[in-house]
Amino acid sequence: MHHTAEPPPQQPSTAQTLDQINKLLSHLLPFSLSIKSFTSRWQVLRSKLATVKSLLTEISDSPHWSENELLPTLLPNLLSTLVRVQTLCEECSDPEKTPGKLLMQSDLDMASGWLSKQIHHLDLLCRSGVLRQSTAIVLSHPSSNSTKDDLVLYIRDVFTRIQIGGVEFKRKALESLIQLLSEDEKSAGLVAKEGQVGYLINLLDLNTDPSIREQAVLAVSMLVSMSEQARKCVFEEGALGPLLRIIESGSVTMKERAVLAVECITNDPENAWAISAYGGVSVLLDLCKSGSIAAQLHGVGAIKNVSTNEDVRIALAEEGAIPVLLQLMVSGKPSAQEKAANCIAILASSGEYYRDLLIQEKGLQRLVHLLHESSSSDTLEYVLRPTFTIQLAELIKGSLVKLMESAKPDGLQEVAANALVSLLAVKSNRKELVKDEKSVMKLVQMLDSKNDAVSKKFPVAVVAAIMAGGSQGCRKRLVEAGAYGHLQKLAEAEVVGAKKALQRLSGNRLKSIFTRTWSN
Repeated sequence: MHHTAEPPPQQPSTAQTLDQINKLLSHLLPFSLSIKSFTSRWQVLRSKLATVKSLLTEISDSPHWSENELLPTLLPNLLSTLVRVQTLCEECSDPEKTPGKLLMQSDLDMASGWLSKQIHHLDLLCRSGVLRQSTAIVLSHPSSNSTKDDLVLYIRDVFTRIQIGGVEFKRKALESLIQLLSEDEKSAGLVAKEGQVGYLINLLDLNTDPSIREQAVLAVSMLVSMSEQARKCVFEEGALGPLLRIIESGSVTMKERAVLAVECITNDPENAWAISAYGGVSVLLDLCKSGSIAAQLHGVGAIKNVSTNEDVRIALAEEGAIPVLLQLMVSGKPSAQEKAANCIAILASSGEYYRDLLIQEKGLQRLVHLLHESSSSDTLEYVLRPTFTIQLAELIKGSLVKLMESAKPDGLQEVAANALVSLLAVKSNRKELVKDEKSVMKLVQMLDSKNDAVSKKFPVAVVAAIMAGGSQGCRKRLVEAGAYGHLQKLAEAEVVGAKKALQRLSGNRLKSIFTRTWSN
């Protein structure tokens, strides 16, 4: 004879569970008043039981409470806690059942903690407003026609699920948040304002389910890259520390997203100090040494951002940042080269200490090498910045003047000319340049109106910079090389800056002499 297996007992409905809870609360509240032991602890528990009852009344009065998908998880957990409280009530009321004093104190404190957590979840659910709306409305993804109120309600619902729900609820909620941000960049500011971003940051913790943490990192990186308000909110909620820990130990994808978020957060100079406070300098440098191409790009970007802070600069020097930056500058991708060069420029302009470190690491040779090898005018502009404060005879004599003749890439001539003009603000550099016969001849050839390879405003600006100090020696060398005649023609053609350069070159006392010399 075959015995058919009995079907598993049917789980009570949400309404039935709520009814059980209310009946149990109606019993526990008066029962707890009669307990004479551990009175202070029972007073706290009784207050929390009353809060639970009040919140449940508010929930049951909401028109769509039974449709909410979180309550089938929340209410059974609450019922379990209340059953445990009932057991504690009975043990404290009967001296024969009471266990040891310390054990009972511990049990009461644990029950109080559970109730606090469940009160928080119920309160959050009530305050979110989602119980007053139909599930069909709340869960529908906002469209372009959605009102701001609809979007706010949706965001609150998403964050309620992130906070209260289990792994699957959290995963779906994060998917909804990521979809919202990817479809509407402007929503990032509203998410920062209406969502509980702190709970999103909590999901970055290393103990969080890996799949949830990966989604959370993506959501955070999207938020900070889309909105200044969101960036500020994420930083203030303490995201920097968890993000740096992910950079240390996360997967390649998570590291890339985390360091992107760090770069965005450090775009605000006021946040730079925190990198040093969290020990992030060494973390970012390690990433620049061995991370993926994308991770290196954002890592050096973050270092560049924080290098404006003196404390961070000191930490960068102590952690050996300069050789790492120089290596990236000569071997990295163009975008990483640009950021590394920019960072080196900031360091070089910050004082002799950093300039000496650059020289010790053979930074000047690498800079000169990159001047000839790079095809990016943006990179070259930053590469040249360190030379503004380092006297480089090699650059002055040849490299920059030579670069001024280069037609490609676009913008290179202007970058080289601007760099040379900046260098010539130093008196010794002006003397070095005019001593180099080849450089002077190239400069004069560029002034020739028949030479179409170079826009005349660039060599004109360089001549004006050379003569800014009024040096007779500089004037003599330029005139002997033929600069005056070319400048005169350019001035007549009204080339920008030519008249000023001509005036500086001629000088008030010698103008007539130079004119006669040219006429002859």
